[in-house]
Amino acid sequence: MSIEIEEAVLKKACMEMIETILFCLPNAFKGTIYRVGKMPDLVVERITSGIIDDDRISISWGLPSNSGYSYPGKSWIEYRDEPGRPLEAMGWCVERQKSWTAEDPSNDSRSVRLQLMSQIEDFQHMEPVLVRKSDLNLDMYSDFPKNHEGETIWKESEYVVVAVVKIHFRPYTIRMNSAETRVIKKLSRSLGTELLSYQLRQDSVKAMEEISKDRFNACNILADSLRNAITKSGLIVSIIKQEVGHLREQWEDMLLKNLNEKSIKEERIKRLEDILAAVEGGDKDLRADLINVHRKFQDLSLPPELGRRWIEMQLERKWSDFIKSNRNITDMEKEFINQSIDELKKSLGFGMEPDMVAHYNGMPEDLKKELVRIIYEERDSFDAQALERLLDILANPSLNMQSKERSRKILTQLKVLAETMSQLERNTNFLLHQVLNGNGAKKGIGE
Repeated sequence: MSIEIEEAVLKKACMEMIETILFCLPNAFKGTIYRVGKMPDLVVERITSGIIDDDRISISWGLPSNSGYSYPGKSWIEYRDEPGRPLEAMGWCVERQKSWTAEDPSNDSRSVRLQLMSQIEDFQHMEPVLVRKSDLNLDMYSDFPKNHEGETIWKESEYVVVAVVKIHFRPYTIRMNSAETRVIKKLSRSLGTELLSYQLRQDSVKAMEEISKDRFNACNILADSLRNAITKSGLIVSIIKQEVGHLREQWEDMLLKNLNEKSIKEERIKRLEDILAAVEGGDKDLRADLINVHRKFQDLSLPPELGRRWIEMQLERKWSDFIKSNRNITDMEKEFINQSIDELKKSLGFGMEPDMVAHYNGMPEDLKKELVRIIYEERDSFDAQALERLLDILANPSLNMQSKERSRKILTQLKVLAETMSQLERNTNFLLHQVLNGNGAKKGIGE
């Protein structure tokens, strides 16, 4: 079994996905989504492609170029890994259920065009769209495809691949495990949920043919609005938080440069890494976990309270477990570890400390205080007023922040998307009231 929904509905969902990515990621210029068909053939077919214009205002749709994945598509045995023929990124994504990033196209080992015609392709990222086997009623006896060695793929996985997302980027702007790839991964999960919801809705329609036409139409509109609001509004807020975190990093860098000081975060993480490298023994898995946690924390920019909770749940707990597993750690090293973790916690909010802020004279006092208040405030939902004020501050010429124009453009686009989602939620509430109370729609949606 695979995702089987109407062609027009599938294309609409894919276009919305591409539109969201191209508007949210400023260096992305083209997106394509491929459907992965029924097992065991797993025919991959291009559904739609979109290219955003240079002004990043409108998107052109269609499938203008020839491709081996144009209708009727390629079957599994044509694109899987086999000795003696070019390796394809599509085969990697489908079989291993992992993404593929061409951050250096001239050395991309899975570029078919490069291998066959010596032509360099775009800088691009491909992400599989996964759906749980249990959601599709699949079990161990299902007809899963095999690789060229006769081994069943996806045997140990909880998921199947139902689609693949391919995003093209401007040269040298995409890296493996970058913020952009993480955004695409989150959106791909959202698309999997959306496609599954379409599938479930389609199955429900078949089972509920006796329901009256008026009630069915109202519930159908409600389901569409609810699905879009749930799968996208939360993600948009998450991306807004990520961009505000980037601004917070920029602000803290400005303060450190102004005072000619180094980052406590970087220095303490370096101290912890040095201790870990110097200490012998201990649980190998815990050691590997700590290395990953150190790297992840370096990439994060969290508000103070959320950051402290993250340190306690991730960094502090894993170090505690590692210390218990290793008798070679001295008391002095333990003291350095605990001291470094405490100093990391204290450093999280240094960019909002009055003494630190007061030393920076690069912008008006009232504007400076308001910027600090907005970028350090924790929010669980979309705050249109705060975001609007932040955009005003970013447009102020007295703010000497390196990437303020980039952030302003991204946040402006996200604000439009968030407002659309808010309107969608209001429509959903209206329809829910109408359906639950059995009233005729005498007033327009949103009134």
